[in-house]
Amino acid sequence: MQMSNVDNLQEPSHHLRQVNEALTSGMFVHVRKMLNDLPSSDVAHLLESSIPKYRAVLWDLIDEDKEGDILHYLSDEVRNAFMSQMQPHELAAAAEGLETDDLADIFGDLPDSVYAEVTKLLSQRDRARVEAALHYPEDTAGGLMNTDTITVRPEVSLDVVMRYLRLRGELPDTTDNLYVVDRADTLVGVISLGTILVNQPTQQVCNIMNSEIHPIKVDTNASDVASLFERRDIISAPVINEQGQLLGRITIDDVVDVILEEADHSLKGMAGLDEQEDTFAPIFTTARRRAIWLGINLLTAIIAAAVSNQFENVLEQYATLAILMTIVPSMGGVAGIQSLTLVIRGMAQNQINADNRRWLISKELFVGLINGVLWALIIAALVAIWKNDFMIGAIIACAMTINLSVACLAGALVPFALKRLKIDPSLAGGVVLTTITDVVGLMSFLGLATLLLVL
Repeated sequence: MQMSNVDNLQEPSHHLRQVNEALTSGMFVHVRKMLNDLPSSDVAHLLESSIPKYRAVLWDLIDEDKEGDILHYLSDEVRNAFMSQMQPHELAAAAEGLETDDLADIFGDLPDSVYAEVTKLLSQRDRARVEAALHYPEDTAGGLMNTDTITVRPEVSLDVVMRYLRLRGELPDTTDNLYVVDRADTLVGVISLGTILVNQPTQQVCNIMNSEIHPIKVDTNASDVASLFERRDIISAPVINEQGQLLGRITIDDVVDVILEEADHSLKGMAGLDEQEDTFAPIFTTARRRAIWLGINLLTAIIAAAVSNQFENVLEQYATLAILMTIVPSMGGVAGIQSLTLVIRGMAQNQINADNRRWLISKELFVGLINGVLWALIIAALVAIWKNDFMIGAIIACAMTINLSVACLAGALVPFALKRLKIDPSLAGGVVLTTITDVVGLMSFLGLATLLLVL
């Protein structure tokens, strides 16, 4: 049954349900047709959303000439799982027709021995494209760029350009500009397709090209590239080397991938998860990965418990303290995470530098102090009324003020400290901050209680 256009526009969850029902019913021919009629991006989403026992079945039902296009849409972990089961000749076949940046995604993680076997099977053109794609680090403009560009000389007429384009027969995907280069391939300008269409064929390129260009250096970090696209609101941008020679171009679809990957990294990092962690990975694989961070968290909890143990005598004398002691660390943890998240976001968007860092840290300290005083007064009144003990109310109020101030200050400082130590703030920041807020919260609350109630 041919799928209609309406079917192609249905939600991915609907396709997933259809595929699961068809597999359960043994309708493999129907599933094969469905998979090969869907866009490659939707098939990749189906594979990532399927449980392990269905993934292998679905992959076997996909036509070989579609495998390469699907592979580059998959997350690294899922892609590598499929590629580890493929033979070198299958990998070589999957590479045919792919753009250069997609080739880098697919072949970048292959073991050296497998990569050598695969490249032997590629055509000379594809081998050169793969080597060009892997020449630059993945997280740079060179790793993102596509070398399939259209260049013209500044001295030719638009009529010559139009005849050249007609001879090509087709344009690379997401082409909005042609790049104007001299005989040394130095980028001197750009000319949009719209400009070519609305001007007289006798016009020379040099007279109507845009010379005010903002090319991207090949070693620019991928995050900086994404920020440039966001600020300039562009669809594509040329990539050049140190000599100003055109190497390729970056298009908006690649930048969207960077933005999504960074968002995914930040979200999972705050929970101590690997950014490429597969949602439907096998049970023991997932358990092993999470055990590491759970062990680190247990260590920090033991540190907090050791602090509490130092005040065992006062806790035995005043049971109310044991009831209230979790409030201060909890409030500090929330306040600290708010500051931490704000600073990590600012760092990711390149909004924070040496000029505004001190102001931001001071701001977070005063925000913590203001909120600390506000909620300290509220909790003091509640405890005084609830337990009829104004002294304990005053103790928890002071501890709350101290811990919220320290928490916001730590939330602002920890990302900078971790970055200086070359540790990812989004991955380790939450653990470090929680330890600080727990220790300071318990020390301030129980320490003040010991001073004012026991000594």
